Amino acid sequence: MPVRNLAVAAVFDEIADRLDIQGANAFRIRAYRNASRMLQELSGDIAAMVEQGRDLTELRGIGADLAGKIREIAATGSCELLERLRREMPPAVTELLQIPGLGPKRVAVLWHDLDVQTPEQVLRAARDGRIRALSGFGEKTERRIESAVAAHLSKQRRLPLATAGHYADALVEHLRGAPGVDRVVVAGSYRRMRETVGDLDLLVTARRGNAAIEHFTGYREVEEVLSRGGTRASVRLRGGLQVDLRLVAPESFGAALTYFTGSKAHNIALRRRAQERGLKVNEYGVFRGDTRVAGLTEESVYRALGLPVIPPELREDRGEIDAAAAGRLPELVAPEDLRGDLHAHTAATDGHNTIEEMAAAARALGFEYLAITEHSRRQRMAHGLDAQRLRAQGEEIDRLNRQAKGFRLLKGIEVDILEDGNLDLPDSALAGLDIVVAAVHSRFELSRAQQTERILRALAHPRVKLLAHPSGRLIGQREPYDVDMTQVIRKAREHGVSLESNAHPERLDLIDTHCRMAKDERVPVAITSDAHDVAQFANLRFGIGQARRGWLERDDVLNTRPLRELLKFLG
Repeated sequence: MPVRNLAVAAVFDEIADRLDIQGANAFRIRAYRNASRMLQELSGDIAAMVEQGRDLTELRGIGADLAGKIREIAATGSCELLERLRREMPPAVTELLQIPGLGPKRVAVLWHDLDVQTPEQVLRAARDGRIRALSGFGEKTERRIESAVAAHLSKQRRLPLATAGHYADALVEHLRGAPGVDRVVVAGSYRRMRETVGDLDLLVTARRGNAAIEHFTGYREVEEVLSRGGTRASVRLRGGLQVDLRLVAPESFGAALTYFTGSKAHNIALRRRAQERGLKVNEYGVFRGDTRVAGLTEESVYRALGLPVIPPELREDRGEIDAAAAGRLPELVAPEDLRGDLHAHTAATDGHNTIEEMAAAARALGFEYLAITEHSRRQRMAHGLDAQRLRAQGEEIDRLNRQAKGFRLLKGIEVDILEDGNLDLPDSALAGLDIVVAAVHSRFELSRAQQTERILRALAHPRVKLLAHPSGRLIGQREPYDVDMTQVIRKAREHGVSLESNAHPERLDLIDTHCRMAKDERVPVAITSDAHDVAQFANLRFGIGQARRGWLERDDVLNTRPLRELLKFLG
């Protein structure tokens, strides 16, 4: 079957899936599925038929409307209907179709009736017993869905990104000490900055390949050598993490980096695009017939496919290839864009450094400002501040600000949102602060309606300007509480509140898809460290990674603003 037929069929399949999820007319959905099936069986080249001006309505099941869409897809690679459907549906919903047993109809029910959009939310709904009550499901189906989603989420043991980062940094340093090694890059989900990592993929160029392999397998943390050959080796470290090393020829390095960085779905989409252009792309290069036409750099690979290079964090097949083709890739936020940090703790509560030490560390990073946001009184285990202690800390910050030049400490508080949506401190205590950060730290088990209403009420408080770790999750330890994030984001927009992208490695909260939702709703996101000591400012790189995965640009991030503009927002 000609490759372009497959591309048009893929568009029709996606349209059918999205229409099915939305509950569109069954005959309309069936028309797209039948058209896709026909195209996959068609022996002729549909693009050639379009170019020749053939009457496409002569094809089985193709009327005037579908014929027009085929011509549009052949010319542009997509069609307006698909683009509209992508805009109307939360981006993560279609990912549920990857789970065995969840076809479009069941995904539609879960989305429309329970407003679940991610595998994690489906798992939570199953464990809460909410799926069995849906028409056509029942307890047995709920158990099967729970099992399938759990298997999907835990196909392998995964480490938090920061933990994997420690292993990766040490391994890169070790390999760079091997004789003849030129380049070492960590690829895979780690380079895409996914919140958890299953294994590490190392790509190496070396003048002495055998020496590099020996150096790698001889690393002091290796518990078991799983395999070893002339161009690759796999080991298991003492902590259980598997690491795969591949020796790559310099002329193929860009192709290998592209191949081993992209998600499976992204790579499939790249291969399809290459095939449409009469090319073949793999880890060795881009080929026209037997001739390599690209592969030295990632830029050359994407350029051969008619694309600018796509940032690693976006390579998930969530619209990035279409955006690149249309010249609409975002200019993603970078670490150097941050002008300050809006969430930090000191030894006054559960931190480990003084205000002066935290300020000095922030200044060393080139920041213009740092918000001191201790816990409020309800957090007794963290020695949270009451109104009197908060006022005393504010006076200390005023004193330090009078002594500082070119740097500003902001007086703040991370105030608990109580079960009824009220705040843990009176308005009189909050009135003199520069920033009030509201957070849920208790009653995670509330129903979706109660949890949502609780947070919406807090967002409406006139002093609240930042919602901390909006889902409450702790990666691998505590699932997100059940909340309608669409309502939360829209309420934040209504009241001029920013949402936090908490960079603490156990949180990374907002999740990437919610970062993108906030961007779409024009709600600023604050990338914060939630630092409890000076070393934890380094975690900001993980918050940057999460924001980049959510397509955030500099202007989407609150704390990229200079102090004067920030204070104007805080009002």
